[in-house]
Amino acid sequence: MKRVRCPKCDHFIPFDETRYEEGQQLVFQCPACNKQFSIRLGVSKLRGTQKQELHPDEHANESGVGSIVVIENVFAFKQVIPLHMGDNTIGRYQKGSGVNCPIETVDPSVDMHHCVINVSRDKQGRLKYILRDGPSYTGTFVDNQILGDRERRVIEDGTLFTIGATSVILRASEDE
Repeated sequence: MKRVRCPKCDHFIPFDETRYEEGQQLVFQCPACNKQFSIRLGVSKLRGTQKQELHPDEHANESGVGSIVVIENVFAFKQVIPLHMGDNTIGRYQKGSGVNCPIETVDPSVDMHHCVINVSRDKQGRLKYILRDGPSYTGTFVDNQILGDRERRVIEDGTLFTIGATSVILRASEDE
């Protein structure tokens, strides 16, 4: 099961991609705003951030510093978002928001600027990941403990943290 987003109102429309062939053009009508639009099935230019069905072993380390795996509790979709050195601002996708790790979600409890993962190197040259809350309205939880405003927590590969009702897993770089 995949979803396509209405270009007018950003409403998600689910569809079964297994019923169609690659290269086939599909026409949708948004139930929220009645906008009619079409897509062509195939490989997306944004394949690294495209929503896919859940495969927990999948990693995205395009820049070599790791990624986050966003598991949305609706439809069991996930997104793999590569991280870069410095601050990685995580928040809900909205056109023009300026967030460099946008999460496509319908979860209203995820803020537009929810939390930040800072990626840097320690004195031995190893990658270090530091998570801090935005501050956000609903908070950021690590190991069922809420982070205080601007509190920082060192996280490692496999750390599960929650923003709103959405779960996120850190995947550290395989080069370490």
